[in-house]
Order: sequence, then C-alpha cells, then structure tokens
Amino acid sequence: MKYPGVMVVVSLALAGCAGTAERSGRDAAVGEAAEAAVAASPAASSASTAAPATPAVADPLARFATPAEGIRSGGRISAADLPALQAAGITRVIDLTPDAETPDFDEAAAVRAAGLRYDNLPIAGPADLDRVAVQAFDALLAEGQGRTLVHCASGNRVGALAALRAAWLQGADDDAALAEGRRWGLTGLEPVVRQQLLRERCLAEAGSAAHAGDATRCDAG
Repeated sequence: MKYPGVMVVVSLALAGCAGTAERSGRDAAVGEAAEAAVAASPAASSASTAAPATPAVADPLARFATPAEGIRSGGRISAADLPALQAAGITRVIDLTPDAETPDFDEAAAVRAAGLRYDNLPIAGPADLDRVAVQAFDALLAEGQGRTLVHCASGNRVGALAALRAAWLQGADDDAALAEGRRWGLTGLEPVVRQQLLRERCLAEAGSAAHAGDATRCDAG
C-alpha cells in the first residue's frame, strides 16, 4: 500500500463518526422516552388541563323553600341576614310572628332600614288560623310586589296558612291542601289544620237544609 498513514487516519475518522452517530441515536431515543413518560404522567396531564378552582358561593336563601314563583318561605330571620337577602333579590318580607316573640329585635325597623318592604300578619298560635287570617294572607301574597320572603319562626305557621288558603280559597281537597301546606313549611301544625278542614266541611254540611241546627256538633269535634 502506497499511503498506509492516510488509510489509518481515514479509518479512525470513520470509526469516530460511527461512534458519534450511535451515541446521538441513543441520546435521542432516551430523550423521546423521557418526554413520553412525562406526558403520560397523571400529574402532568392534570396540571396542563385543570382549570383554576373557583370558590363555592353559599346560597343565602338555601334554608328557605320556594313554594311559588318569586316567593321564599321559612323560619325566623335576623338583622345579619338582611344584606344577603337583599343581595339575593328579596324586596319584601312578610312576617307572621307577633312582636313579642323577638323582643330584642325590631324586625320591622331593620327590614325597612335595609330598603325592603315589611308586612306583618301576626299568628300567635292555632287559634289565629281562621278565615280572616287566611284571607289577609292571600291578599298580601296577591300584591306580588317583587321577590318575597314570608316567614314565621320555623315555616310551620306559613305552611298552615298556605294549606288553609288552598282549601278555603282555591278549592283544593284536604289531601291536596295539606300537600301544598307542606311545600310552604307545614309540620307540627298539620293535625290542627286537618281539624280545621274537617270543621269547615262540617259547618258547610250543617248549613244545608238537611242538617240545619247541627252546627254545634262541628265544634265538638
């Protein structure tokens, strides 16, 4: 061979290129595998797709029922509730409790100071669940001036009036009237409401010619 030194140099150069190419291929393969592992990681996936958490906003009216469009019903309120009620769109409060139940809280003054309308129909107990009260309750609801909250101490008296209203003024039968009352909050006063409905039916029958003079038996149960 005429140029043995040249051949050695060329051979070494080719070997070096081959080694470099092999290392580059291995490095590329390792890099691709690492990227694939990271992409498949649940943490990486959730981090790349999860939206920022939004704090839950409590519904200030969650403890009140919604028995009719634009009406909420339930239990007692305090001065601390008024900003949230106003922010939720309530423009009117119908209070079915006598003032004596909350001697330390002037609800009328507080509600009006908050810019809301206030109406009071005091129902102290079962004796007040008569036709006069039911008609007054119906008249207040019929005014329909904005979103209304109607309340007593627990919603029980609200439901009682709603049940009697359904029966006496809207023609519902006893079962339907009681179901309506429950939607408004009727609980412990249900036996009283049942008795009122039975008495009303008895009086209606006593008023007919066939039962004239029998009205006294209706009050006897």
